[in-house]
Amino acid sequence: MSTVTASTDVKAPIRIVYNQWTQFESFPEFMSGVEQVKQLDDTHTHWKVKVGPVEREFDATITEQHPDERVAWRSDSGPEHAGVVTFHRIDDETTRVTTQMDVDPEGFLENVGDKLGFLDHRVKGDLERFKTFIEDRSHETGSWRGDVPRPGQ
Repeated sequence: MSTVTASTDVKAPIRIVYNQWTQFESFPEFMSGVEQVKQLDDTHTHWKVKVGPVEREFDATITEQHPDERVAWRSDSGPEHAGVVTFHRIDDETTRVTTQMDVDPEGFLENVGDKLGFLDHRVKGDLERFKTFIEDRSHETGSWRGDVPRPGQ
């Protein structure tokens, strides 16, 4: 299992940045290799991704979500992974977005790519593209402000 952590400062208020992140179906617009994300209900998504010649589909569950603070998830099928993205108010017009992902690469190509730092590079690139995506807009494309308590709470 590999852990990847990345962060970026976005020139937008925390509410707008968080709201945009909750629009999972827009992820293909800034996430490399993500071809489609379908929001099945408040806590379940279905993903289609392509990394090099490898295409995968998987389901994921949002395990915790608190407006303007955090979104955590884990995969239910496909490659094993889990993560959290947190949102930190720097000032009225700047938000720090930090992601931490734990990924268990499957197969020879994914393991080689992981050892060469491809996943780390991809996550950092995705965050920078998200920054550009939201900063180039005057507003978010939508929002979901529901709360998903951590399991066991």
